[in-house]
Amino acid sequence: MARSSLLLDLVRAGARGDHALFRKALEALVTEERAKQHHVLADRLAAHLHTEGTRGNGPVAPPTRRDGAATNLYHEVTTERRLDDLVLPDSVANAGRELVEEHRRAELLAAYNLQPRHRVLLTGPPGNGKTSFAEAIATELAVPLVSVRYESVIASYLGETAVRLSRLFDQVRTRRCVLFFDEFDVVGKERGDLHETGEIKRVVSSLLLQIDTLPSSVVAISATNHPELLDRAVWRRFQLRLALPSPTQALAREWFRRFEQRAELKLGISPSTLARRLAGLSFAELEQFGLDVQRHYVLHLPDGDVRTIIRERLKQWRERVPATNRPAAPIGENDA
Repeated sequence: MARSSLLLDLVRAGARGDHALFRKALEALVTEERAKQHHVLADRLAAHLHTEGTRGNGPVAPPTRRDGAATNLYHEVTTERRLDDLVLPDSVANAGRELVEEHRRAELLAAYNLQPRHRVLLTGPPGNGKTSFAEAIATELAVPLVSVRYESVIASYLGETAVRLSRLFDQVRTRRCVLFFDEFDVVGKERGDLHETGEIKRVVSSLLLQIDTLPSSVVAISATNHPELLDRAVWRRFQLRLALPSPTQALAREWFRRFEQRAELKLGISPSTLARRLAGLSFAELEQFGLDVQRHYVLHLPDGDVRTIIRERLKQWRERVPATNRPAAPIGENDA
């Protein structure tokens, strides 16, 4: 049975003729029924959403398919990565846990007329965990990760991109999910940029309106490597704004410590030394380095010497690091 508060909201909306309240309550009701796997009822209720949206002006739009295949505007995956699997700055890890707790206890917040935060902006250089953070939030909340497909959303015809964005939000707003915008600057550009067309400005305006009206059951996470390109109005839409920087030596050391446990492979060189020698790499590059070492170790079994393999790998990887961050010297005998 739906929450009594939702039914009361529907009655109030009908009595007052309040279309905004009616739509909000009905969206929440559809979301709740989908969470209970009552898909037939949810689809029938969703059809009334489209009817109400037209308010008698024009034909009723048909309900879209739950898997997004009707328009191919997003890619949906079931994630397994958890927050505890990630090496994050303490402030980011704590913010993620708080967000998860708010959604797990949404019923308690609702009793006090409060909602969990559900709009998150992640910034930072590439390869440092923005996508992984979104995946972990989806896993912790036991909901799918819905990643926006820009190749399907961005159109060449005037006005079509805004229409597709609206269609995308219509498809996800009645379900519990994490809606992930990677490279958010593609659609959230600064409207004051003189080099951008009026079409981009209309897209940004439409996007901000859609984000504002998302129900709290949809956790919208946007990530960008170029925060300086975002429209100024974009920033205030997000209740959580988290920076994921390149790893410090302390975080890189922790990453190598966990890698040894995960790979069940004693590296023979201290995590502190590796973190120092590979300063300047992103978390994604550290992962590549670790897999590179593991791969060569397996290929040299049963005589593989991990320490020797690491020394050889470091010689190659030093050339991939910017000159200002390159290690001054190879590993010495006392660096283990």
